[in-house]
Amino acid sequence: MLRQEGQAVRAVDKAYDAVRSGIIAGRYLAGARLTEQEIATAVGVSRTPVREALRRLDAEGLVEFTPNLGAVVTVWSEADSDEVFDLRAMLESYSARRATLRASPDQIEELRRLAETQHRESVERKAGYLERIAELNSQFHRRLQEAAASACLSRALAALIEAPLMMRTFQKYTPEDLERSARHHLEIVRALEARDPDWAASVMLSHIHAARGALNR
Repeated sequence: MLRQEGQAVRAVDKAYDAVRSGIIAGRYLAGARLTEQEIATAVGVSRTPVREALRRLDAEGLVEFTPNLGAVVTVWSEADSDEVFDLRAMLESYSARRATLRASPDQIEELRRLAETQHRESVERKAGYLERIAELNSQFHRRLQEAAASACLSRALAALIEAPLMMRTFQKYTPEDLERSARHHLEIVRALEARDPDWAASVMLSHIHAARGALNR
C-alpha cells in the first residue's frame, strides 16, 4: 500500500514538473489548452495524476483548470501585469528591509548560495538554463520572504512570487538582463550581510522595476 501511494505521488510530481517547466520555458504559451490525455501521453503517466497536477498548477495560478475539460495556461492582461509589479515593488522592498534585521546567518548563507548559483547559470547559459534560473529566482525570493519573518507578508507574497507572469519574464530577458538580475540578488545578499535595510530595499525596488521593463520591452 505504501509503495503504491509513493508511486502515485511520484506520478503527480512528474506530471506537475513537466507542465510547470513547459510553461516556464515557453513551450506552453498563454492561452494554450492542455488536455489530460495529451499530458498523460507525453509524460508517460495515467490521467489521474495529471488531473491532480493540474489542480496544483491551478492553485498556483499557472493554469485555469476545469475538470473533464483540461486546463488553459493563464493569460495575463496588461492591467494584471501592472498590478502585479506594483504590488511586488511595494511588498518585496518591504520584505527585503525586514529581512536585513531578522535573517539568521544560515538564511543569509542560503540566499548567497542561491544568488551565486543563479549568477553562474546566467553567465554559462547551458542547455535548460532558463528553467533553472526561474526556479533559483523563485527560491531566492521565497527564502528572502521567509527571512522577513512575517506571516501576513508571506501570505500576500505567495501568489505573486509564483505568478506565471514572473516566469514568463525570463523569456524576454537578454543575456545582459539575466546577469543584471543575478547581480541584484548578490547585492541584496551583501546588504543583508551589512544589516543595511535601506540598501536592501532600494536594490529590490530596482530589481522589480527592471523586470517590468524587460517584460514590457
